[in-house]
Amino acid sequence: MSRAAAPFELLPGAGDSPVILHVPHSARRIPAAVRPGILLDDAALARELDHITDAHTAELARLAAGAAALAPWRFVNRLSRLVVDPERFPDDREEMLGVGMGAVYTRTTHGVPLRPAGLDPQPLLHRYFHPYARAMTAAAADRLAVAGRAVVLDVHSYPAVRLPYELHGDGPRPPLCLGTDAFHTPPELVAVAREVFAEFGGTGLDSPFAGAYVPLEFYGTQPRVTALMVEIRRDVYMTEPGGAPGPGLARVASALAALVDSVS
Repeated sequence: MSRAAAPFELLPGAGDSPVILHVPHSARRIPAAVRPGILLDDAALARELDHITDAHTAELARLAAGAAALAPWRFVNRLSRLVVDPERFPDDREEMLGVGMGAVYTRTTHGVPLRPAGLDPQPLLHRYFHPYARAMTAAAADRLAVAGRAVVLDVHSYPAVRLPYELHGDGPRPPLCLGTDAFHTPPELVAVAREVFAEFGGTGLDSPFAGAYVPLEFYGTQPRVTALMVEIRRDVYMTEPGGAPGPGLARVASALAALVDSVS
């Protein structure tokens, strides 16, 4: 399988770096075998991808990795989250099931049916979700074995204006939202992130999005796996929805590189 066709990719960093930049939602690609199961016509699908994709975050991670003193590893999803969302729980623990956006989405950002009623998600989970989870687990395990710890920095973006699917979107929408986990996000990681992103006009915690991605094998049990979700409000670095990046992209990448250096 070519790199272009691969569903995800682990891009090596420095051998002794503990940091993994995780980029789960940057792609728009939907495999030909998956497209017939999506109800939207091409124009509606393109609009949905504009809203749901964390555009340019893979480029943001690439620039940050290149600028960091000790290059982090990068784990990049090469498929749209409309195929599967690798950051959701694949079972009833996932609260986003309530709006049809569990690991396999059945509704759009605006509540429109995305897939047929009664869909069995298991084939998509088997083909895409579980291999991704295994590969991300292996990447974190490798950093643990080599560096003695793993630091997962989750690179996301979110819209300036709340979308209907957001369960907790009525709170603050700061330029930078830091998502945390009570077990896996130490206070010093939050403190350094607040410092490096201060220039953007404010950081907030867990609003409008909360939590941080940790491979389930380590979740709640391995304190040497730490994690922080970095959510950049899209108007900070791009034209919404789904438009071109602006000068803010380079500034955010520089700050993300500083964060990588601070925790490496």
